[in-house]
Amino acid sequence: MEISFALVPALIHVYIFALESLLWGRKSTNKTFGVTEAEAATTKLMAFNQGFYNLFLAVAILLGLHLRTGEVTRAAGTTLVIYGLVSIIAAGLVLILSSRRLWRAALVQIVPAAIALGPFLI
Repeated sequence: MEISFALVPALIHVYIFALESLLWGRKSTNKTFGVTEAEAATTKLMAFNQGFYNLFLAVAILLGLHLRTGEVTRAAGTTLVIYGLVSIIAAGLVLILSSRRLWRAALVQIVPAAIALGPFLI
């Protein structure tokens, strides 16, 4: 159960990585992020970098889930998963606090991660 919940925010962040680092500047991506073509061109390097931050969060969760399958590495895996989920929640909070108009994007990050975190804290 914990694993399936934690996979959702990890996969969302792999998708965000693809949008920011691989597909930035395409019309559909610009529309998703609410940026103009000119803004996308100006922020391309920043988005590329930001995409990798999102990928690294996903990797922490995925690696943690993998490590949880072994008896010896269960605690390390759980720690990685919790770290990744809390980091995603924190990043979502920073997003919403930095720009209230991005509340939907923030909730897409915060809600699945908070739901996934619940079973790990119980």
